[in-house]
Amino acid sequence: MSANQLPSASQSTPTNCVPRRKSLLIGINYTGSDNELNGCHQDVDNVAEFLKYRGYQDTPQNQVVLRDDLDAEYAPTGHNILAAMDWLVSEEHTTCFFHYSGHGGQIDDPSGKRPSGLLDTIVPVNYQENGMIDSDMLHKHLVSKLPPTSTLFLILDCCHSGSSLELPFVYRSDDDGNVHKLDGYQAGIALLEEAKDLVIGSSSLDKEAQARDLYAGATSDEETSADAQINGVSEGAMSWAFLESTKNNPDPTYKEALHMTRALLKASEYTQVPQLCVGRELDLNQPLIL
Repeated sequence: MSANQLPSASQSTPTNCVPRRKSLLIGINYTGSDNELNGCHQDVDNVAEFLKYRGYQDTPQNQVVLRDDLDAEYAPTGHNILAAMDWLVSEEHTTCFFHYSGHGGQIDDPSGKRPSGLLDTIVPVNYQENGMIDSDMLHKHLVSKLPPTSTLFLILDCCHSGSSLELPFVYRSDDDGNVHKLDGYQAGIALLEEAKDLVIGSSSLDKEAQARDLYAGATSDEETSADAQINGVSEGAMSWAFLESTKNNPDPTYKEALHMTRALLKASEYTQVPQLCVGRELDLNQPLIL
């Protein structure tokens, strides 16, 4: 995907300050490979329907879909994914929604700064030729480039997604509906400090603090994600649970969304524990406005 295949900011940026909405949806089944998945294309269809109901437009100027059953220009290669990420967060006064359904992985951290010694990754369809996209690169292309007047919502339905964007504040619901800030969240602050040299054109973390960066991860780092069978159709368990929870409560708070997603996963005997990771401390009783 080249720059001229994506709608430019100059074509679509509003002249006033009314927020616009953009979405990037990625689904990779790795069809024909030894690591084939079944539900990732369906996840994209489900999320697209959800966003349309929420008022997002599915025109090429407002939504980009990358799947490995589409033509090469919209295949989820590493190059196309990064180009689409840059497009997603290229404008001010924009609500950006990013959904990824596919494999996640881990690679050795070349800097040696992470306590685990590993970087979380997402896995493009051509990863065997060109490698994976690690958490440093995700932070560079999504968080660091996000204008302070814009909002970014993310759902990563994949393995090892718990710290993929290295955001400092991590929240998790227990079975009783209580939400706890994880004990290790201070480590995330250190990671964000390490990542500040990735900020394009600035050595300040102000834009991370000012932007309302939401990341709803499918699993904590030690867990794996799973395909769900819903009415005989394969779907990502995390994607299904989040979307189903919004059907039951269309206007949840952050706390309610986190708890309902966990409750649905547990009731359906999936082991994932969803997490909410944000760039600044959050009042979880605020409404989740997409």
